[in-house]
Amino acid sequence: MRKILVLHGVNLDMFGKRDPRHYGHATLADIDAALRGLAEELGVALETFQTNHEGVMVERIHAALEDGTDAIVINAGAWTHYSYAIMDALGILSIPVVEVHMSNVHAREAFRHHSVLSAVSAGSIAGFGVDSYLLGLRAACSLLDRQDA
Repeated sequence: MRKILVLHGVNLDMFGKRDPRHYGHATLADIDAALRGLAEELGVALETFQTNHEGVMVERIHAALEDGTDAIVINAGAWTHYSYAIMDALGILSIPVVEVHMSNVHAREAFRHHSVLSAVSAGSIAGFGVDSYLLGLRAACSLLDRQDA
């Protein structure tokens, strides 16, 4: 069974409390539950992980090299825009990486328009709320299917 790792970055444990105009009312637990349901439907094993500590995120990405992770879906939060450490860690991997964002980052502050992670991601999905994560999981599965073909 394929294993997909969903990484939630800095401040994303505050979903449900953060600006609902951008992030809606879903909590991180709600998002993880929706992802687990879809993973079961798609027949993939799912692990979710959240941290507010950049080094811990880098270490979890490094662990993906050894733990059988087949693809990563990541919402790095603000780290998306400046964390070369996370970009470099993802760049070490030889598995698909899909970047997701709950809000439409391109319709927000100018600093959010650029992602340093896009250089090491197969693609990005933004602006669809919780569905961004679900679309990201589907995209990761599709990328794995194409690899197997």
